[in-house]
Amino acid sequence: MQGADGTPLIGRAPPAPFIVTAELPADIFGWADRLRRAHFPAERNHLSAHVTLFHALAPSLAEQIKRVLAGEAAAHAAIAARLSGVMDLGKGTALVIESPAMLALRDRVADHFHGALSAQDQHRPRLHVTIQNKVTAQVARTLQSELAATFQPRDFRFVALAMHIYRGGPWEAAGRWSFRGRG
Repeated sequence: MQGADGTPLIGRAPPAPFIVTAELPADIFGWADRLRRAHFPAERNHLSAHVTLFHALAPSLAEQIKRVLAGEAAAHAAIAARLSGVMDLGKGTALVIESPAMLALRDRVADHFHGALSAQDQHRPRLHVTIQNKVTAQVARTLQSELAATFQPRDFRFVALAMHIYRGGPWEAAGRWSFRGRG
């Protein structure tokens, strides 16, 4: 069997969708990742803390995605955001992030890929970092109460955009673009 480019598919992984994330600064990432490791069921926790902007962009868009993300990162300085609270995911818990500027960037990328977005990616996300998922609602509510008792909002800046390949397990890095514009 051969791929579209005529090369044999034997030994090659089939095309997989791309996930696009906004990267947290080291201090916020470290804190959120420690929470995730402590509270996400270990047998299901294959990822580090992250903020997903797009869940499944088509493999055929790889070069366009890279160009668009590189252009956005070059045009903008690190993007302002605020950790503002704790979010109930039903059977999980997340940290709420407010960032009108990141949502505006995400909207521009979505507009660029209009017509090629999955049903999930057609909707503007509620920015968050999942720190617990696939637990009972009671376990989730307990953690939410614990976190809410000590949570303090904090301002930060997203430092980069990243692209990952999803093949069902841990994500594979496919590109990273640091924000380097002015203002």
